[in-house]
Amino acid sequence: QVQLVESGGGSVQPGGSLKLSCAASRYTYKMAWFRQAPGKEREGVAAIVTSDRYYADSVKGRFTISRDNGKNTVYLRMNSLKPEDTATYYCAAVDYAGSWAVVGNYNYWGQGTQVTVSS
Repeated sequence: QVQLVESGGGSVQPGGSLKLSCAASRYTYKMAWFRQAPGKEREGVAAIVTSDRYYADSVKGRFTISRDNGKNTVYLRMNSLKPEDTATYYCAAVDYAGSWAVVGNYNYWGQGTQVTVSS
């Protein structure tokens, strides 16, 4: 079992920045961030496997995923935030390979942290 604890959410104005953190109870092969807005399906935002990073088209160039293996922690730096980035952000982890943006390919999930972008 892996426990994931997110932090760093909050409210910010459009164009602002936030950094999310997710601390895992142990190392996992792949870690990712998903988000879910009200009335919408959960969608993949970014994932990291060793040095390989994957991003949704909607966040490329604005978001950066990174990890500190010594701390079993993954980060999501979010710049140039837009109102459409408003959602609950979830950290996810898995110990094997698979398509990074598929919800069903992850078996460990955090409780979620709210990000609100509004003027």
